[in-house]
Amino acid sequence: MKVGSQYLGENRCEFRVWAPMRSQVAVQVLSGDKRVISLSPEKNGYWHGILEGVSPNTRYQYLLDGELERPDPASHFQPQGVHGPSQVIDHSNFTWEDSQWRGLALEEYIIYELHVGTFTPEGTFTAIIPRLMELKSLGVNALEIMPVAQFPGTRNWGYDGTYLYGVQNSYGGVEGLKTLVNACHKVGMAVILDVVYNHFGPEGNYLWAYGPYFTDTYQTPWGDAVNYDQAYCNEVRNFFIENALYWFELYHIDALRLDAVHAIYDLSAQPFLQELGEATDSYSLTAQFPRYLIAESDLNDVRVLQSRETGGFGHASQWCDDFHHALHTLLTGEQDGYYQDFGAIEQLATSMQQGYIYTGQYSVNRQRNHGNFPRNCDGSNFVVCSQNHDQIGNRLIGERLANLVNFEGLKLAAGTVLLSPFIPMLFMGEEYGEASPFMYFVSHSDPDLVAGVRQGRKEEFQGFGWKEEDIPDPQGTKVFEESVLRWEKQESGMYRELRSLYQTLIQLRKDNPALASRDLSQLDATPHPEHPVLFLHRHHSEAAIFAIFNYKQDKVSVSLPLPMGIWNKILDSSDSQWGGQGSDLAPQLSSNVTITLNPSSFVVYSNT
Repeated sequence: MKVGSQYLGENRCEFRVWAPMRSQVAVQVLSGDKRVISLSPEKNGYWHGILEGVSPNTRYQYLLDGELERPDPASHFQPQGVHGPSQVIDHSNFTWEDSQWRGLALEEYIIYELHVGTFTPEGTFTAIIPRLMELKSLGVNALEIMPVAQFPGTRNWGYDGTYLYGVQNSYGGVEGLKTLVNACHKVGMAVILDVVYNHFGPEGNYLWAYGPYFTDTYQTPWGDAVNYDQAYCNEVRNFFIENALYWFELYHIDALRLDAVHAIYDLSAQPFLQELGEATDSYSLTAQFPRYLIAESDLNDVRVLQSRETGGFGHASQWCDDFHHALHTLLTGEQDGYYQDFGAIEQLATSMQQGYIYTGQYSVNRQRNHGNFPRNCDGSNFVVCSQNHDQIGNRLIGERLANLVNFEGLKLAAGTVLLSPFIPMLFMGEEYGEASPFMYFVSHSDPDLVAGVRQGRKEEFQGFGWKEEDIPDPQGTKVFEESVLRWEKQESGMYRELRSLYQTLIQLRKDNPALASRDLSQLDATPHPEHPVLFLHRHHSEAAIFAIFNYKQDKVSVSLPLPMGIWNKILDSSDSQWGGQGSDLAPQLSSNVTITLNPSSFVVYSNT
């Protein structure tokens, strides 16, 4: 059941809204010939009507029970922000030029996560387009955009959105997003959109006026949970499922990244996430190109990835935090907060082999057992990274990895992620070692809400031992301005060398059959028994690579568990072309050899 306003052409527009507790619902037309037109009740609490004399860009709102004026919950555009009227959009007005686009197989994705507002000084969708060929030359083929659902003000990560169908006005709105997606497809790049189905932002959330979208049966960090399994939940589910299809159909989005699905509370026998997976797969069956769901889950629960026939949700992939945490602790030595559960080279080897590290073991940080085993998974089921918006922005001052490790450590991080069997994701600027922070920022208009956000940040940092007076003000413009990328850095020195290494690793990943394989059974990740050194053997048919990673900030001599044969060096992070100190490693190796690795370095050998 489609909701919101659907422009039908010839100045006719269909309106449908779910308001089961209301006795009257009308549309207030606020543009041109201002008027109020009553809608007719339909089954299951919907109100519906087709209005004449409504042209594209008409502004409107709903009148509930003859007195309460509210924007459309499924508004496609909020030109005046979260508190203003909604606007009718003629989606047929945009000329798509991606008729030849057939999408990409998920296992081929090289993802680049970005925040629209800080990716460029302009902070708009169209300002991203001139950078696409630069990303394409790097090897990126999938752009992941942080949430763009209309949020308060102009500065926000996007997770405070209150109009899930609306496109942020300050980013360029409907036309801007379509123009960006169209441009991406024309250069062979997929687009992933981050969507938030676990909560709504606190400012501009008018859903309470319409119906039981929320339930106090469960409490979340944001208050009452979205109603996915209580009375009236069918229509709530419809609202979100139609939203997913809306992005696929009208914006040609290739995949959705589902924010924090562990915060979706649903004890029903057929969970919403399962229903969403089914709707996505059904849409893909007849679509021009495939669509995917990529979940963010803190549960290490393989049900997210398992087929619906076996009781799973049937999602294509998920972010793998365990991989990030294992890598981060080895690189930085940090052990605060949730990092206390990580830090051993054996853990990174486990994650490299299977994704999850915690598969039912006791977690010190959680003070309970955590996770289950990722049975029947392959490399495409996990998205891995060394940095992302959460792991940077949820630090005290938004430090990137470039502020925490030296240049050799940055190269080592790149090698670990891009030589893994999983789908790699880069966070904007990572490829050249961007050192500008990415901090948490908002621009709310409610003083009480601003105070609450400030207090929440203080409480969040207590577990990391950070001082209250050192916490940046998320409402201030300074944290936003400091978070904008400094693109000019990548043109010289070590920044250019790091970008070149990323480019080479991505190309190697695509060209070498052993690295292109996502088959986890064709991989052996072996930790050294005494040093933080990882041996990675990947093979496919006749092709094979053997990589050695040294996470110690000192030289280490190790005996290699090298498979039989002749192995030729194809990449060494210590080479001068990557800004290294030079390498003494032999260009060719055979079994039963001992080598000395430079601090924070990696080397790759091939059997061809």
